Amino acid sequence: MARSPTIEVLVVCTVVFVVQSILGLFSSPIATGLFALTGPVAVNPLSIVTSVYAHAGLGHYVANMVALLVFGLLVERRTTRARFHVFFLSVGMLAGIAEVTIGGLLRGPVAVLGASGAIFGLLGYLLAGNTVSRTVFRSIELSGRAQLALFAVVALGVTIATGQPGVALIAHFTGLLLGLVAGRVGLLDVRRSGHSTAYDG
Repeated sequence: MARSPTIEVLVVCTVVFVVQSILGLFSSPIATGLFALTGPVAVNPLSIVTSVYAHAGLGHYVANMVALLVFGLLVERRTTRARFHVFFLSVGMLAGIAEVTIGGLLRGPVAVLGASGAIFGLLGYLLAGNTVSRTVFRSIELSGRAQLALFAVVALGVTIATGQPGVALIAHFTGLLLGLVAGRVGLLDVRRSGHSTAYDG
């Protein structure tokens, strides 16, 4: 039986959360260097990765892990372990970089951590990569640019609707937009030759 990449991500996030808890690294300056991504990103490139799996506290961790299970378990059924992990980490890193870069220009220096950008990518993949969405896109025949503009509007709407104070809105928007585009082109989908075939990445 194939291992679940969603559960693997959950385990990694949990281990990082436990380490943060034991060391008391939620609000200390050390936490910023180890887990929180700040600009310029070249100063601490490791945090581009660690920030995806770290969280700011128990509520942040629980909310993200519930969303991860809801969306991740659905996406992983369509792809391999390797593709899932590469997609999750790549979208999470790009979302974090967008937050500290664009957010830094708009609001001054910011720090970001958490899996929500990557999770919004999973949500976007589900929204644009399902059979209903593909049927609709085939019937209305939008150009590539029009589809991208539509995805940007959808991503902006969802981001605003789910936004709260202190939330990394630019990261959420970026993750969702990347997920919508990836879902539209079926980036993660693999053809399965039979129902009993298991892909283990």
